[in-house]
Amino acid sequence: MTDPSAVLPDPVPLPFALRRPIIGAPMAGGPSTPALAAAVTDAGGLGFLAGGNKTPQQLADQIATTRTLTSGLIGVNLFVVSANHADEDELEAYRQELQPDADRYGVEVGAPSWDDDAWHAKLDVIRDLGPDVVSFTFDCPDADVLQELNALGIHTAVTVTSTDEARTAAERGARILIVQGPDAGGHRATFDPAAEPGTEPLPDLVTAIRNTTDRPLIAGGGISTRTQVRAILDTGAAAVQVGTALLLADEAGTTPAHRSALQDPVFTETKVTRAFTGRPARGLRNRFMDDHERNDHAYPQIHHMTAPLRAAAAAHNDLQALHLWAGTGYRHSRSGPAANIIADLTP
Repeated sequence: MTDPSAVLPDPVPLPFALRRPIIGAPMAGGPSTPALAAAVTDAGGLGFLAGGNKTPQQLADQIATTRTLTSGLIGVNLFVVSANHADEDELEAYRQELQPDADRYGVEVGAPSWDDDAWHAKLDVIRDLGPDVVSFTFDCPDADVLQELNALGIHTAVTVTSTDEARTAAERGARILIVQGPDAGGHRATFDPAAEPGTEPLPDLVTAIRNTTDRPLIAGGGISTRTQVRAILDTGAAAVQVGTALLLADEAGTTPAHRSALQDPVFTETKVTRAFTGRPARGLRNRFMDDHERNDHAYPQIHHMTAPLRAAAAAHNDLQALHLWAGTGYRHSRSGPAANIIADLTP
């Protein structure tokens, strides 16, 4: 564990100025909206749009809309989806396992298809519209991509979960590292989807990465109180990233079902699962997670397989079958304007 009495180096500053050292995490699937990104930025932090699982046109429209809502900095996150060689027998076995869930709702299990989330088209959107910051999750782009965006004046950031990943991202040219700890809600950013995500506590992980790179660090995962923000900043991070803390914000696109679940005493803990998408992700523990203890790591094939089931569960308001992403600090989430939440989190 980190020695609280140790003298830590001053954090390497971010290449842009913020009035408050708070980053609004990109949350794919609806919670991240132009209104939320603009509100976080106008509150003195940096708001992010989530480009994952959107079409290039939807992403372009959201960037344009956000520009009309704030004159401040905005960030965009993209998924880096690596090619994989999925085991067809395992996918068929999972299809059969999911069939009773599909029958319950009268839908079909989705086809286990692979795609790169329109990678090249979304990079074109980034080049054309030039958000101030672009971050990458699930893997590190090639060096030529990062260097090109850096040359265009777009600050590049890569989400990492280990010192090895941090070295890779720094060597390829990432200007900023986003350090994700094990308590984070939603998908873990581990580069290798087959690997078990690390469990090193966020303060220790930040300290270890801080000692191996000269890049500025943004740290996130389970941060939900002002005291936690202060503690992470004290480890050498230049800023913290919060997501779950913003899920109940007025400007968030969080669904009514997700909002109610975050406040429902029926849900007593979070759990990491691969059952919904094939990638490890933390959410409110429910029946679907417990029924489908899978080690399959075929992403996005499993994401596409469960998509019709998740849509049907949402239509039936079946919270026990939904992917209710949340970090370990979800009980501290509160409703209200994002500006108030950011102010409350600021030391």
